[in-house]
Amino acid sequence: MSPLTSRNVALLGAAFLALSLAAGCSSTSTPAAGGTGSTTSSSPKPTGSVSVAYASSLQNLNEKIAGPAFKTAEGYGYTGQGNTSGALESEIAAGEITPNVFEAVGGDNITPLEPKFTKWYVQYAGTQIVLAYNPNSKYASQFKAIADGTTPMKNLFTLLETSGLKLGRTDPKTDPQGRDFIEMLELAQMYYNLPSDTVAKILGTSDFASSTSSQVFAESSLDATLQSGQLDAASAFINQAVQLHLDYIKLPDLINLSSAADAAQYKKAALTVGSKTYHGSPQVIDITIIGTPTPAATAFVKYTLSQAGLAQYSQVGFAVLTPKVFGDASSIPSAVSAELGS
Repeated sequence: MSPLTSRNVALLGAAFLALSLAAGCSSTSTPAAGGTGSTTSSSPKPTGSVSVAYASSLQNLNEKIAGPAFKTAEGYGYTGQGNTSGALESEIAAGEITPNVFEAVGGDNITPLEPKFTKWYVQYAGTQIVLAYNPNSKYASQFKAIADGTTPMKNLFTLLETSGLKLGRTDPKTDPQGRDFIEMLELAQMYYNLPSDTVAKILGTSDFASSTSSQVFAESSLDATLQSGQLDAASAFINQAVQLHLDYIKLPDLINLSSAADAAQYKKAALTVGSKTYHGSPQVIDITIIGTPTPAATAFVKYTLSQAGLAQYSQVGFAVLTPKVFGDASSIPSAVSAELGS
C-alpha cells in the first residue's frame, strides 16, 4: 500500500467532496416542520389578460398606477380603454366592445346592462366636482383669490358669467361629469340665492342638455385643452385635478356632490336628458365584471377592492369608501366576495 502522503490526502478529500455534492443534488429536500416548501416551480404562472373599460376620469390612475401594479402583483396582463361612462355603457350594450371589467362613475351607467351583461356592481370610491383653472389665464388671480378664501366663493359664479371667459365642460348627454357640473351650478344658484338665470348665463344656453355648445369637450381631452391655455377654466373631478397637478377651486360640500350626508340637498338639482331626468347625488365609482368572469377579471376586481388597490385611489384624491354591493350578491365570484368579507 502506498504511503498516505499529503498529496494523497488532498486527492481523497476532493473526491469525497464531489461525492457529497452529487448525493445532495440527487436527493429531495424536506421542508421544515410546519413549512410549505418552495412554490416557485410548482405554482402555475397566471395566464391571460383583463380588458377594462373605465370612465375617462380614471385614465391616469389605471394606465400609470393601478394597471401596472396589478400586473406586477397578480401576474396577469392588462389593457384598458377610457371613455365617458354613458358611451361605454352604450357600446357594451350594443356589443361594440367586450371588456371583462367595467368601472363607471355612478351605478346608473351599470344597471341598464343588467341582467344580460352583469347582475351586480360594487361601489368603492367617491369623488367630487371642482373647478380647475389655468394659472396663466387673465382671470387667474381672481380664481386664486377664491380658491384661497380671500374672495367669497359666491363671487365665482359671477366671474363665470364674464363675457369672453372661456369655460370647458363635458357632454351632459353621455358623461356624468357633464351632468354633475350643471347640477353643481344649479345647487350653487339655490345655495347662494343667485338670480334665476345664473346657470343659463354661465352655460351660454337655456338648453342645459345640449351637446353642441362650444363649451363641450370630450372628457379625455378637456384637461389638456385647459393646460394648453385654450380655456380659462374647466370642470373636473378632484382626482383629475390632483393627478394632473391642476390649479383648482374646491367647492363647498353642499354643492360639490361629494357628501352622503348632503344627498337630500343634492337631489334638488335635476337635469332632463331626452326622456330621462337625472338628479344630483353623491358621486361614486362602481365596478363590475361583464359577461362570464375570467380568472384575470376576477383577480382585477379583487385587487381593486383590496387594501393595496384602494390605497392607490386614496393617493390620487379619491375618497375611499367601504365597498358596498348592489344587485345580486350571489353572482359575485367567491374570490371577490372573500375580499369584501362576505
